[in-house]
Amino acid sequence: MITLAGVGKTYRLGETDFAALMDIDLLINRNEYVALTGASGSGKSTMMNVLGCLDTPTVGHYTLDGEAVAGLDEDALAGVRNRKIGFVFQNFYLRARASALDNVAQPLIYRGISPAQRHARAREALTRVGLEHRLMHKPNELSGGQRQRVAIARALVGRPELLLADEPTGNLDSKTAVEIMELFSELHRDGLTLVVVTHEPDVAAYCHRVVRLHDGRIAEDRTQIPVKHVSAAA
Repeated sequence: MITLAGVGKTYRLGETDFAALMDIDLLINRNEYVALTGASGSGKSTMMNVLGCLDTPTVGHYTLDGEAVAGLDEDALAGVRNRKIGFVFQNFYLRARASALDNVAQPLIYRGISPAQRHARAREALTRVGLEHRLMHKPNELSGGQRQRVAIARALVGRPELLLADEPTGNLDSKTAVEIMELFSELHRDGLTLVVVTHEPDVAAYCHRVVRLHDGRIAEDRTQIPVKHVSAAA
């Protein structure tokens, strides 16, 4: 699904160059569930932007689902994002005056899908995350966990190959965070490829693989038994 080869990302800060990523080689197979971790400033946000085609590497090659994306222009990158990637963010980014149904349906507007089809697929996505009874509720009528479920449904409505989640539990209490991570685990079992960016060990524990960044380089890449299996064994 994802191949990074010799990827680096350098930013120009005034008269100084800052290397946010250096010599990144990474292979993520289809249906892997990966935590991308590291301290603040380690490069994980930059890595998220590169993986999500929100930014391009300064050097190196990035292939997503068989497509070389490192050298694409902004319009082409937007097309890749729309077709292949779903995003979930810490702050939800829902439209305050729109219903859950309309928030979820919004990405399909850019695919030229009819309103009836958009709403049918949005209902399907909201049902998938357990919110079929909240279709017409606006964000301020929903709990934090429900708002994050709406955001996840919005990420799923385009039927992406890859789901990227950036600190998805950062604004949630611990009980709701567990519910969201269990939902991600269900999506993984259904065949989705997931990459979760987090600094929380409790969140990374749900993933099958942990890639830790330090000073812009991969410092550790290990597999693990996810927490749900550990709990079941206990």
